[in-house]
Amino acid sequence: MKNTGLLYSALIGAVASARSMTPMATLSAARLLGKSTPGKLALLDRPLFRFGALFMGAGELAGDKMKTAPDRTVFLGLLARVASAGIAGAALAPKGREQAGAVAAIATAVPLAYVTLDARKSAMKHIGQTRSGLIEDALIIAGGIAVVALALGAQGRR
Repeated sequence: MKNTGLLYSALIGAVASARSMTPMATLSAARLLGKSTPGKLALLDRPLFRFGALFMGAGELAGDKMKTAPDRTVFLGLLARVASAGIAGAALAPKGREQAGAVAAIATAVPLAYVTLDARKSAMKHIGQTRSGLIEDALIIAGGIAVVALALGAQGRR
């Protein structure tokens, strides 16, 4: 298969734009299943980090449906996206290009956070906060799983 460069890093950044913890949760789940990532990242080998990422991913999914949930574009929301996208983008980058993968993921996640927020607000007007959140969850979780699976599958074919 042709080398995809930083495509998977950018795609995981798109996932982070809507759910900041989903990239880390999907990577942690893959690591728990014994899969390795192209980019080296010691954090993914620490059990506390793996299980913490899964727990935080689940917590984010639940918290997002609360009326008091802040917008994803508030400072702390963007900071979480930068951290998660950067770590996940580095892990999915080709070996030796982890820094570029982190940059690609962050450069995708931050501007798309505004786009996905606008889309979510529009959906909320039509179908409500909970239903729009559940649909967004399904799309983002599926996207996160697909990106990680494709990235790890492509790694095996190189």
